[in-house]
Amino acid sequence: MVNACRKPGEWNSYDIIYIAPRLDTRGKIVRKARYTVLHNGVLVHHDVEVPGSAVACPLVLQDHNNPIGYRNIWVRPVRDYDKP
Repeated sequence: MVNACRKPGEWNSYDIIYIAPRLDTRGKIVRKARYTVLHNGVLVHHDVEVPGSAVACPLVLQDHNNPIGYRNIWVRPVRDYDKP
């Protein structure tokens, strides 16, 4: 196991790749949604199936009542050439 966290006061980064569920022509799920997460460049989750149903929704960030800062947050669609 590795602790990928940086020292307190240093910026941490997360790269989250989310692949939406695949549907057939009738709208039935043929492959559930999946995600991969890198924390400071360290792979921590790879191709994990999202339990339940996954729907489009806004990005929400939590602070759990602790001082925290966010920067360089961006979302972009995954194109066919990006997909595994």
